[in-house]
Amino acid sequence: MTSLLTKLFGFDSKQMTLRTEFLAGLTTFMTMSYILAVNPDILSAASMDKSAVFTATALASAAGTILMAFLAKLPLAQAPGMGINAFFAFTIVLGMGYSWEAALTAVFMEGIIFILLTVLNIRSKIVDCIPINLRYAISVGIGMFIAFIGLQNADIIVDSPATLVTRGPFNANAALAVISILVSAVLVWKKVKGALFYGIILCTLVGIPMGITNIPADFVPISTPPSISPTFFKFDFAALLNPDMIVIVLILVFLDLFNTLGTLVAAGAQAGIMDKAGNFPQMKGALLSDAIATSVGAVFGTSTVTTYVESTSGIAEGGRSGITAIVTGSLFLLSLFLAPIFLLVPSAATTGALIVVGVMMMAVIKDMDFSEVSESLPAFVTLLTMVLTYSIADGIGYGLIVYTLVKVFTGQFRAVTPTLYVISSLLTLYYIFH
Repeated sequence: MTSLLTKLFGFDSKQMTLRTEFLAGLTTFMTMSYILAVNPDILSAASMDKSAVFTATALASAAGTILMAFLAKLPLAQAPGMGINAFFAFTIVLGMGYSWEAALTAVFMEGIIFILLTVLNIRSKIVDCIPINLRYAISVGIGMFIAFIGLQNADIIVDSPATLVTRGPFNANAALAVISILVSAVLVWKKVKGALFYGIILCTLVGIPMGITNIPADFVPISTPPSISPTFFKFDFAALLNPDMIVIVLILVFLDLFNTLGTLVAAGAQAGIMDKAGNFPQMKGALLSDAIATSVGAVFGTSTVTTYVESTSGIAEGGRSGITAIVTGSLFLLSLFLAPIFLLVPSAATTGALIVVGVMMMAVIKDMDFSEVSESLPAFVTLLTMVLTYSIADGIGYGLIVYTLVKVFTGQFRAVTPTLYVISSLLTLYYIFH
């Protein structure tokens, strides 16, 4: 039995115990289960069926995490990525006017491309073409964008004909959002396992007497999973003929690649399985798991699946093998029968989770180089335009173009890779003629 677990999941009975692996898997699930409430809420803004997206989210998370257990034998979990789901709903659909079916098609194609990049071992060329300062800026910018969405969903920030945006009235919705932010912050500060999840559930309960959480008369906490048919295999391949889709798919590949590699490095370092170059033997399997899960998730009806940094919570509990991932994936499957609870969650109750995730993504700002203008200006443009244009894609695009131009006009030609010259040229043409 032990030899089978070793072969399948990398379990070492001399250094690991099944009890520790189980507790680690449970811990990871609790710390990232908030995605089951947040992802349907975000994607429903793109007119997707909220119940079907819940089922798709749970299935895609389970599939990606279980794939990680078998292909990489690592204690890592996967789910639809925060920030990338916002790009899906608020940039591709609401911003650029594409249908959610077209957006799912882009996600599906991104997963296929990611698979090819991983199998052919050329992912490093893409990653290397993006300057390190811009990589940090992308993470920080997405954090700010997610927080902005949270404030907007709670009516704390509203539109204004005079100033574009302004503060909204302090109504019950805003009050619940403020409570959500405070509760989430306090629970995270106390290092409570599953802090964001508990914060969402608690604020959903608080929303009942406030008249924000609406409980149907026929409510039952446990039921069969909602039908996935409204989102299952709903692709619009004709949309791929639009030149915009090239940019969209490219941005999705970048976002997924950076997010996954960043998480793998963080988790690998914590687990003590990474070398000095930032690699470990199972990286290809981990990237392949991510890529397959993304395409599978698109078939189910959800945005890009990626590896979650919350996996480090399970590693901190002692998880070291794929058994941890198996436990987490199994719990995602079990959550399918708790859909009525997760679908009760109002947008205001998720504000705290969005704000705190935004804060966490802002953490790398301390590593950014602001000492030299040819580095700081492109990074600043990325941060600023990502929020003000309400588009992650535009923030990244403008940042890359500005970086290339500033380096060229300051004589630092070699700081720009050939790949980045090509990408910046294509982006410039796109913005000129779009």
